[in-house]
Amino acid sequence: MEIGIGTHGQFSTSGAIRVAKELEEFSPFWFEEPVPPENIDEMARVAAHTSIPIATGERLVTKYEFAELLKKQAAQILQLDVGQCGGILESKKIASMAEAHYALIAPHMYCGPIAAAAAVQLDTCSPNFLIQEFNANTLHSEIFVEPIQFESGYITPPTGPGLGIELDESVVAKHRA
Repeated sequence: MEIGIGTHGQFSTSGAIRVAKELEEFSPFWFEEPVPPENIDEMARVAAHTSIPIATGERLVTKYEFAELLKKQAAQILQLDVGQCGGILESKKIASMAEAHYALIAPHMYCGPIAAAAAVQLDTCSPNFLIQEFNANTLHSEIFVEPIQFESGYITPPTGPGLGIELDESVVAKHRA
């Protein structure tokens, strides 16, 4: 089992560096947003002071923000969110930029089950895919005619046309606002 450290940008730069030094001996999977993600220079300082991979990106929305992050070597794992950063095409561009910088992607999943299905498709065509965040709540398992399969820590990518999913219209009707 891997353990990731997530702080949601709560530390100062010096505090994040101190915490990272203490945690390095445990070889965590990643240190997620050790400082606020909008301050890429400070995240790069943290990254330069630790062997723990820095993960970030769930709050970034443009390929330009990700390009700066990569250029400054502020993170080794990009947590892009397909539903926030422009859809599949823009996400694939970000994943490709990451690949060219030897960085990995670990897509964030917050925008709902359709964005999750899109992220799974991105994962399957990205050689630098690391891990996929996945929400296996009731809505996610009921809204599709054939739910995305998640078993023993693995997602089986849907194989139907498009995103591989079909909405169950009766479930959608129950949740209309």
